[in-house]
Amino acid sequence: MRAVIQRISRACIQIGNQEYSSVNEGLLVLLGVEKGDTIADAVYILDKTVQLRIFEDEQGKMNKSLLDIDGEMMVVSQFTLLGDCTKGRRPSFINAEEPAQANNLYEYFVKEAAKKVKKLQTGKFQEMMQVELINNGPVTLLLDSRKSC
Repeated sequence: MRAVIQRISRACIQIGNQEYSSVNEGLLVLLGVEKGDTIADAVYILDKTVQLRIFEDEQGKMNKSLLDIDGEMMVVSQFTLLGDCTKGRRPSFINAEEPAQANNLYEYFVKEAAKKVKKLQTGKFQEMMQVELINNGPVTLLLDSRKSC
């Protein structure tokens, strides 16, 4: 499982011409499910995400986690994180999980995240979305459950 974690001041998703969801200070998580991923991968990425010390403390050092600041989270499924661009000019998505299984793990991640953060919003699985964000810092990190050891 791969995730792009962005520290945000605000983020919102539009579907069509209507706002679908929005959050304020916290994290935007773009989540990609890879073939063979399991609940253990989702647990690893979620725990790492909410505990990353990437918010500033009183001395201006990145020393607080999302949980410490009682921040908000938006989770967006994004299979393109599994795109392989090593050959040719068109990305291959052969490593992305099939939609039904990917959605199951995405929904599990969202359900468990909702237990940990004060406000959780999502995108809509397999929907064309416009994601707008204010990246605070900017701070952007990459997580990969297969690179956890």
